[in-house]
Amino acid sequence: MISRFLQWTVLALTIGFLIGPFFIIVAAGLSAGESLAFPPQGLSLRWVIKVFQIDSFRDSFLLSMGLAIFGTLAALILGVPIAYALARYKLPFGETLRTIVSAPIIVPGIIVGLALLRYLVVPLNVEVVAALFAAHTALILPYAVRVVSASLSNLRSDIEEAAVLLGASRLGAFFRVVLPNIKSGILAAFILGFVTSFNQVPVSLFLSGPGVRTLPIDMISYLETTYDPSVAALSALLAFLSIAIVFVAERFLGFSRYV
Repeated sequence: MISRFLQWTVLALTIGFLIGPFFIIVAAGLSAGESLAFPPQGLSLRWVIKVFQIDSFRDSFLLSMGLAIFGTLAALILGVPIAYALARYKLPFGETLRTIVSAPIIVPGIIVGLALLRYLVVPLNVEVVAALFAAHTALILPYAVRVVSASLSNLRSDIEEAAVLLGASRLGAFFRVVLPNIKSGILAAFILGFVTSFNQVPVSLFLSGPGVRTLPIDMISYLETTYDPSVAALSALLAFLSIAIVFVAERFLGFSRYV
């Protein structure tokens, strides 16, 4: 009895530690007070409504959406062939290539952002949006390669070989046989890349410029001058959006099989 009680206690404390901050942010965003505080000073939707009235939030949201969508698409265009080559062929230094592709995950984001700023943006005078796009694509690429590789590992290679023996070219077999069978993995990689890019902070912090900021960076800048609950309300909305995306992906794609 005591052992079961301890197990449930530890479980409850762990769950509370993990999701407690989320409930605090939601409650703070629904506060009727004038400043960010917990417990909330009454309940109101005024700060949720104000989120949609702040011009900088709208502009940075559109930028973050564009970077997340097109950066993920670019990472998939690069990552799918890389994953296929690593999964189907015994390449020389294959493990080294895997490590290089995974470097943006292994190296802290602050170092990646500083390196891109010092050796890409400044010497080449690259536009801020272009630098952000390149950085987000590079950050998403390892996830695309890993998730698509997991999907390819579940696809028998003899199915593709059968298509080749029946007269299909290697490229035709890829598009007609391989690609349709790994589409769930590609969609899962897109969702993971989208969420990762949209919530990216360290790299975006270094590469943002005057008038060009992603939504997380804009939220940090907003808190430097204003301390009302609108940022908490926006954080809650973004958390609900991320949860909804992951829930739908798990429900229809079996997201957990790939990550």
